[in-house]
Amino acid sequence: MGSRSAVTTPVGSCAPRARPAGQFQFCQERVAAIERQQRVNEQIRISPVKVISLDGEVLGVLNTDEALARAREADLDLVEVAPNERPPVCRIMDFGKFKYQQKKKQSKGHSHHSKIKELRVRPKTGEHDLAFKLNQARQFLEHKDKVVISVVFRGRELAHIEEGRKVVDHLIGELQDISKIEAPPSHQGKRIVCILSPK
Repeated sequence: MGSRSAVTTPVGSCAPRARPAGQFQFCQERVAAIERQQRVNEQIRISPVKVISLDGEVLGVLNTDEALARAREADLDLVEVAPNERPPVCRIMDFGKFKYQQKKKQSKGHSHHSKIKELRVRPKTGEHDLAFKLNQARQFLEHKDKVVISVVFRGRELAHIEEGRKVVDHLIGELQDISKIEAPPSHQGKRIVCILSPK
């Protein structure tokens, strides 16, 4: 019988034939994580690279050592900004300042988005229930959400609109320390509506 030639896989290869499916997936994730890292200064090993100055001027295609030397002369960093281009694009910049600005932008992106919360009451809502509703409204406003106060009328209550208006005025007065009137009380069908926004 003829001898079969052994098929070898290079060490560190991500070839799916050489690894079980789970290991191959891990290898792909590891490569993706490396690709997400931004190469700076000596980490940039490919040469040549296309270089852009701090002012946005295209300096042309340079040997990486020369590009790094120019960055050092300006007391700045050489940062790879487009690794998939051929040749890769690098920019001369203050990398520390750049990272700080990126983090600042990310933190702004997670800022609170104001929501609208509705508070429904009746003209004859009791003091205990009204106090509970006030506490809810205060929590909403403290979280920088807007509050829509709706006094809902049913049946014969429509003949006593002034009672509903008193309830609205009371709620506005109790919340005036942390809110401002965005839309004043208005009669809309079977309800009186008012919008408060946080100060």
